[in-house]
Amino acid sequence: MSKIKKHKPSKLKMMMRGLLVILGGFIAAYGLETVLIPNNVSDGGVTGLSIVGSQLFGLPLGILIAVLNLPFIWLGYKQIGKSFSIFSIIGITSLAIGTILMHHTPAIIEGDTLLVTVVGGIILGFGMGLALRNGGALDGIDMLAVLLSRKLPFGTSDLILFLNIFVFIIVSTVFGLQGAILSAIAYFIASKVIHIVEEGLSGSKTFQIITTESEIMVETIRDRLGRSATYKEAYGGFSHEKFKEITCVINRLEETKLKEIINEIDPGAFVTVYDVAEVKGGNFKKNDIH
Repeated sequence: MSKIKKHKPSKLKMMMRGLLVILGGFIAAYGLETVLIPNNVSDGGVTGLSIVGSQLFGLPLGILIAVLNLPFIWLGYKQIGKSFSIFSIIGITSLAIGTILMHHTPAIIEGDTLLVTVVGGIILGFGMGLALRNGGALDGIDMLAVLLSRKLPFGTSDLILFLNIFVFIIVSTVFGLQGAILSAIAYFIASKVIHIVEEGLSGSKTFQIITTESEIMVETIRDRLGRSATYKEAYGGFSHEKFKEITCVINRLEETKLKEIINEIDPGAFVTVYDVAEVKGGNFKKNDIH
């Protein structure tokens, strides 16, 4: 039996990832200290609890972020792995130091609640997304949600939402109901930005097409889009007819063009479309169209 070689990431690549996690931590700290906190808007998760503790007890926010995240880092080490824990320590430390260094930085936006939640959420989400994309985390509540999802009949995203409801209830005791609502809006915006940063702006989609014109469909996709496709045998459960199911992965910019091709060749084709988080390997690289 042949042995599988394990390829470790190069030191330079690991250093670059570490630097990007640090950058993500400082960007998130900037969003907190210059946009959200000066306008009585908080974050969710452990960072939100740290902000509340800082306001109530007058303790430095950075120290609370570091201390309250310690048990979650341990959870991350046990449940996800050593590398994730190390990068999370780097990210959380950067966030903590960043809030201390930027604590007296003047607010860049004041008063306009809509602008505060949008800009603050975007900056915070970009920083957290940059850290997550490079293997680290800036908040421990996600790790807790992953652990609980293995013990309870709920998904991770449901548990993150559930846990943050309690966080925003606690936030309301310090910033009031309006502050808690604005915090929830900023957190929602941040979560969407995290998703974009992690997966990229373009993204990909998988089209599964059941048609009687499979050969000409694949040829046209190849000629007009420069994309390849694969076949799979399929049988109709009602008609018992034999079909060839086509699977094709494209980027979002090509979606409209592919739909036009399908409607042109076989308007009655059965089509399902899925979002794809990541595409690697194979022959996904687009061929030149002459």
